Amino acid sequence: MSAGANGSGGPAVAARSGEGSPGEDGFVPSALGTREYWDAVYERELRTFQEYGDTGEIWFGEESMNRLIRWMQKRKIPLDASVLDIGTGNGVFLVELAKFGFSNITGIDYSPSAIHLSGSIIEKEGLSNIKLKVEDFLNLSTQLSGFHVCIDKGTFDAISLNPDNAIEKRKQYVKSLSRVLKVKGFFLITSCNWTKEELLNEFSEGFELFEELPTPKFSFGGRSGNSVAALTSLDKFR
Repeated sequence: MSAGANGSGGPAVAARSGEGSPGEDGFVPSALGTREYWDAVYERELRTFQEYGDTGEIWFGEESMNRLIRWMQKRKIPLDASVLDIGTGNGVFLVELAKFGFSNITGIDYSPSAIHLSGSIIEKEGLSNIKLKVEDFLNLSTQLSGFHVCIDKGTFDAISLNPDNAIEKRKQYVKSLSRVLKVKGFFLITSCNWTKEELLNEFSEGFELFEELPTPKFSFGGRSGNSVAALTSLDKFR
């Protein structure tokens, strides 16, 4: 899953709030954490693409994609390394990876409309080396495993807003990640709901911090200051 960024450069999703009825972890449950919401989003975006050729929004903006790719190049990630985009949405990040030469990339999303949309966009770009699967990351099929790099740009955020036992779903996310990522593999996560310290705590079981990448400041909810988004590279050590 993915979604757009607002005009000020910040992501247009719900973050922690003192309003409403937050759960045990301080998050206010939101429709953004449900499959029904994302199915509706991508059904609408698929129709828009079919009618107008509009690929839709880029989660955290185009620079966020470029930042990740620059990091992969800096760390000399082989172009044939297996890369998994968790919650690929419209698949635009997969397209960028392919254009930079990465040849073993897979995108998954639990929304069939998202996979249909990303497949249409990839076909329009004339790319054939990208694999797409309808997969619920919290309930994976047995075929998905052995990735050198896993990338999340907003999916963990959305799961954190699920009205139905988000805490357990986050724990299952970490278990699924441990299963699909190779030992010594890299997990790159961009978040607008979690701080660096909180992410390290969430992924403390089996992962350690390798590097934090700088992210720009932005305004959100009428407030501005230090960036809410933390892009952290975590190294799986067992």
